[in-house]
Amino acid sequence: MDSYVSPLCERYAGKRMKFIFSPDFKFSTWRRLWIALAEAEKELGIPITDAQIEQMKAHITDIDYDFARQKEKEVRHDVMAHVLTYGKTCPDAKPIIHLGATSCYVGDNTDVIQMKEGLLEIRKALVTCIKNVRDFAYTNKGLVTLGFTHFQAAQPTTVGKRATLWLQDLVMDLETLDFELSRLKLLGCKGTTGTAASFVELFGGDLDKVKALDVAIAKKMGFESSIAVSGQTYTRKADFNVISVLCGIAQSAAKFSNDIRLLSHLKEVEEPFESGQIGSSAMAYKRNPMRSERIASLARYVMCDTLNPAITAATQWFERTLDDSANRRIAIPEAFLAVDAILALYNNIISGLTVYPKIIERHLKAELPFMATENILMYCVAEKGGDRQVLHEAIRQHSVAAAKVVKLEGGDNDLLSRILADKQFGLSEQELNSLLDVKAFSGMAEQQVEEYILSTVDPLLEKNKSFIGEIGEVNV
Repeated sequence: MDSYVSPLCERYAGKRMKFIFSPDFKFSTWRRLWIALAEAEKELGIPITDAQIEQMKAHITDIDYDFARQKEKEVRHDVMAHVLTYGKTCPDAKPIIHLGATSCYVGDNTDVIQMKEGLLEIRKALVTCIKNVRDFAYTNKGLVTLGFTHFQAAQPTTVGKRATLWLQDLVMDLETLDFELSRLKLLGCKGTTGTAASFVELFGGDLDKVKALDVAIAKKMGFESSIAVSGQTYTRKADFNVISVLCGIAQSAAKFSNDIRLLSHLKEVEEPFESGQIGSSAMAYKRNPMRSERIASLARYVMCDTLNPAITAATQWFERTLDDSANRRIAIPEAFLAVDAILALYNNIISGLTVYPKIIERHLKAELPFMATENILMYCVAEKGGDRQVLHEAIRQHSVAAAKVVKLEGGDNDLLSRILADKQFGLSEQELNSLLDVKAFSGMAEQQVEEYILSTVDPLLEKNKSFIGEIGEVNV
């Protein structure tokens, strides 16, 4: 291969998403928009024949790309090149193709349609991901594990409760996605500066027909309405809002992937790993969390890419400037392709994630003595009549000594043995063991998992069960 191919297409994104941003989808949508325009103009009294429209409909997908490229070299205008290409194929309809419209009629409206289709595709993967994380969380709702703050050992939680943190992020992303979908509108047919002047002229000053044309085109293209006001283009803030949805998903996935990478280091979990997979070209024993690392890598790209539509929206001049075009051709499709790949990886990892309870238990036992000291202190004061201040100081001294054994000598944590041997506490071995039940240290974690899933997640999944799909293939 002697030319660059985007890794997002070659390695990462799925077939459907690649099609949505393909030339075939784009230029066939241009033709569908020209048909919608002609149909609506005919319905409103413009002398366009059924035969012209039928000819246009018969040639939606047979696009002569070689001819279009030749014409674009001549006219230096992509839309006019395709108007001429379509006209060559539909000679009878040629006089009325693109009648009254400006380039952004096909360009901007197609961009919105692509973003809508892209969001619907992302939505399927996102709902499927919510279902898979929900199942993982519920399965592991009671498996107590060491919690971490600052990646330092903290009060225990459960594996399932930790997964609900990932789950909640995804649910928030779905809510944001649905909001943006609900307010995504076509540009419609607004003319060269957004005043619809060419259509006012076309309809002989009949403003009601001009407005009706806008509504008719939107409905023919599957939208309730078009944007209320515009320049030549729709506001580029719409692009930013859509890509921000993708940015949010990238953030959620990156947080998940980072947790998996850290837990993989601790050997508490392991992402899927094929029987013949090689973790390192040098170190044959390695099983790197490369899928999670790929999520982190792609998510970083998407989060940085969100700056593109932000700057584009901020730098548009008056009714139109063309410094958005080249940037948007890259920034918008690639954000969708990257998030498509991210969610495929997320679904693959969470569905095949292996949890190692014995390792989790070992880590808990290593830190539990320190965590149990508060319970021990309260019990010895309340049930044994001990002096809280005296016992607090004793625990402090024993903890320092036990920590030295662990850190300086590489020994086991002997804090509990020290407390048991200290007559100030007056504890029997049986009493001490009763204070060390790990379940008692995880608070409401299991209950929180159940309540969140039953009250929030399951109703959401029931409402969206038709969106739950199969896990996409991951090319590792």
